[in-house]
Amino acid sequence: MRILLVGDVIGRPGRRAVRSLVPGLRSDLRLDLVIANAENAAGGKGLTPATAEELLQSGVDVLTSGNHIWAQKEIVPYLDGELPILRPLNYSPYVPGRGCLWWGKVLVVNLAGRTFMGDADCPFRAMDQLLAGLQEEPAAIVVDFHAEATSEKNALGRYLDGRVSAVLGTHTHIGTIDARILPHGTAFITDVGMVGPSDSVIGDDAKAVIQRFLTQIPHRLSVGEGPVLFNSVLVEVEQSTGRAISITRIDRE
Repeated sequence: MRILLVGDVIGRPGRRAVRSLVPGLRSDLRLDLVIANAENAAGGKGLTPATAEELLQSGVDVLTSGNHIWAQKEIVPYLDGELPILRPLNYSPYVPGRGCLWWGKVLVVNLAGRTFMGDADCPFRAMDQLLAGLQEEPAAIVVDFHAEATSEKNALGRYLDGRVSAVLGTHTHIGTIDARILPHGTAFITDVGMVGPSDSVIGDDAKAVIQRFLTQIPHRLSVGEGPVLFNSVLVEVEQSTGRAISITRIDRE
């Protein structure tokens, strides 16, 4: 089974890159499942029904998210609907949406980190509870861990090693070079990266970001322009064991 996780999609430039590249990658890489983190797909912050539909029509099967899932209020009623959109599993059980879903025989899970990220329940215990309650054994379990701290991401990867097929980090928009198979068969990477303008500061207009650092005056940031970097990782999973066989960065510009 061949699964692609696409890094944080940033605004219109990111959506256009997904539409341009994902159909070809599906064919060339013989992909069974495409997951994309879409929490920045609408104007660089949040997700709307229209931008969700655009990504799904571009060849993405499942949309994950993170701390910006509530930024665009119009998406909230859709989180309990049929669209394959996830919000972090370890958010309060009283908020809309779901933290995992089945795509065929694959269980896709979305988690949020707590270090430097704000309030959330423990992602470690949330996964323990989910795994303990499974009625059916998946062919693969893929976790999008939307977190800031590299230590927290690495710790969760080690904690879940051998219990899930992949723990793939998102959120920082900076792709890391540590893609590897952990000792007990879980594919891991600290951060997949982003699909957004390369001439930017993590997808946002560089001049505006620098001005905010210089002045400390809050103001809305706009999505950058220019060539777009497409970051993703390909994980191959042996269905009979649920263990990862390989993990490979797939980067395009």
